[in-house]
Amino acid sequence: MSTTRLIAAACVITLWLLLCLWAWRRAQRHKARQAQALQTLNAPAADDALLVAYASQTGYAETLAAQTAESLRAGGLTVRVAELGQLDLTRLSGYRRMLFVVSTYGEGDPPDSAAAFASQMQAVHTRALAGAQTAVLALGDSEYAQFCGFGHQLDDWLHAQGATPLFDLVEVDNDDPAALRHWQHHLGLLAGRSDLPDWQAPVYEPWRLAARTLLNPGSQGNPCYLLTLAPPTGQPARWQAGDIAEIGPRLIRGGPLQTHREYSIASLPQDGAIDLLVRLMRSADGGLGVGSGWLTHVAQVGEQIDLRVRSNRNFHAPEDARPMILVGNGTGLAGLRALIKARRAAGHRRNWLIFGERNAAHDDFCRDDITAWREDGTLERVDTVYSRDQPQRRYVQHVLREEAATLRQWVAAGAAIYVCGSLQGMAAGVDAALEDILGIEPLQAMLHAGRYRRDVY
Repeated sequence: MSTTRLIAAACVITLWLLLCLWAWRRAQRHKARQAQALQTLNAPAADDALLVAYASQTGYAETLAAQTAESLRAGGLTVRVAELGQLDLTRLSGYRRMLFVVSTYGEGDPPDSAAAFASQMQAVHTRALAGAQTAVLALGDSEYAQFCGFGHQLDDWLHAQGATPLFDLVEVDNDDPAALRHWQHHLGLLAGRSDLPDWQAPVYEPWRLAARTLLNPGSQGNPCYLLTLAPPTGQPARWQAGDIAEIGPRLIRGGPLQTHREYSIASLPQDGAIDLLVRLMRSADGGLGVGSGWLTHVAQVGEQIDLRVRSNRNFHAPEDARPMILVGNGTGLAGLRALIKARRAAGHRRNWLIFGERNAAHDDFCRDDITAWREDGTLERVDTVYSRDQPQRRYVQHVLREEAATLRQWVAAGAAIYVCGSLQGMAAGVDAALEDILGIEPLQAMLHAGRYRRDVY
């Protein structure tokens, strides 16, 4: 063998040995991290500790879990991060709040590292997580039939074990930045921080604040405004009922953009503009909320508003004429208003609106719209409830319970239920009422079939 061939062979062998060494060291580091994580998991958790668990095939879910934990810690929360494969029901039951960041492998399968945990999910439901709150970030590829399949399986299993949602499952199609911003939006609410920086800032378009009208003068609650935003000149407006407007607010006119805020769109493209219902929020010291302050006080009519439309396909209107029950409170009427407009445009008239606010005298939002829709048959039924108009507080969930027989009739006729508004209080109350009226398993079946949808915040 020639000297050249000997040198080449030696180089190949050396390279192979270096690769083996690198792989061995990487495996050792991974084992060490797992051992440290397991030791941490076995240690008693603080009562307020929040668990972030991940199941990753390529490492992306692990990266997002780390970013999730970092955002929550920035809000002062105590956070533990763990691989899903290291967990079981006993360990999970030690936490009151849990977030899961999970990938789907192939056609609905769990990542390899989560296979053992997935096998536990086949066990009998024990309600061992009753009282716990959970949320799932499901990563997937919509080209597969079982899009985000493992994330949905995990979410269903958590609910079957008695957990209630911190917020609804968020689907991410091929690293969609808009979906990730929606997840970050919920993290900010959870951490009590509206200034957490976006992982990836939206690419905004220059819309214009065309009109702003106060809807509730004299209300016991904070002022609520109807805003009309005109699209950029010469650009067609594209969105669907149920979609979200991401707004880039500013603390002062001409100042730098702040972290984005999300608002349900209350209009259709054929209206020629985006309508929003925005309630002015204030901080504990009386300062203006960043997003609501910008839209209702700082920005002036005629000025530019940085806006991006985010598709929210989980809240799009049914394509067929099935009956529809629309439930909401406060500014949640925005999303319901767009859905009713879409149903009217499609000629689908079997719609039941259940809406709640504080006082009928001051908080009868969009009264003229609702009256017109009742008169022309777009709304077959309207039930409004005003919580402060009687000594005992009444909310939309009370209307559902009082009209349980009628609700069952509509559901038996194939009705879809859409809920929009407050996550705290209203959404949980509505969910509990529907479980009692329809049963847990039938309601879960409606969720799977796309007949129970929520846009809550």
